[in-house]
Amino acid sequence: MSQSKKYQYRMMQVDNGWAVEILRRASSKKTVVSKRQDGFATEPEAQEWGEKEVKLFLQKYNLNEQNKRRAQSPG
Repeated sequence: MSQSKKYQYRMMQVDNGWAVEILRRASSKKTVVSKRQDGFATEPEAQEWGEKEVKLFLQKYNLNEQNKRRAQSPG
């Protein structure tokens, strides 16, 4: 599992291969599936995809960066 407070991934074996879910921590008690992909033939393929997607989510939804951009914009 990826180590992030807000986003992580979970791998599970399904009938014909592996599936990965990107999880978002909505509150201390609630976790939401943000994205799901299945059809991976091997566990390493699924793990690689999960790690890559968590990194993309962290970059895309990084609130610190978003706040810096908002502070710099005139208005």
